[in-house]
Amino acid sequence: MKECNSCGKCCTLYGDGGLSATTAEIEWWEVFRPEIYEYVSNGKIWMNPTNGNQLKQCPWLQKLPHSNKYTCGIYNDRPDDCKHYPVTIAEMVRDECEMLDVVDLSNPAKAQKKLDKLMSDSRPALT
Repeated sequence: MKECNSCGKCCTLYGDGGLSATTAEIEWWEVFRPEIYEYVSNGKIWMNPTNGNQLKQCPWLQKLPHSNKYTCGIYNDRPDDCKHYPVTIAEMVRDECEMLDVVDLSNPAKAQKKLDKLMSDSRPALT
């Protein structure tokens, strides 16, 4: 398992309506991060504040100049959906996550244990 290389695949794949935020997250943004809350409508995130339509991309995803790398403009306050990704090896394969190594594909159970350990600070462990 490799460290995240900021390829942005997870953000570009799910930033257009594939993510959600908890009521607690949304309420926190409303009070402490109104610039984030501005992109929430009826409990859905990354909505256009002007017309209410779903944005095609997360408004906080920033492509680094002269590279294929991305950064998150709200990294510390991003939704749990973002913090917890990736959850499973199958999800990583489906999304072509660049954290996967060839050896991970030969033993997905062992790779899942590595992933759970790597992500233990970011998300709850699978039960």
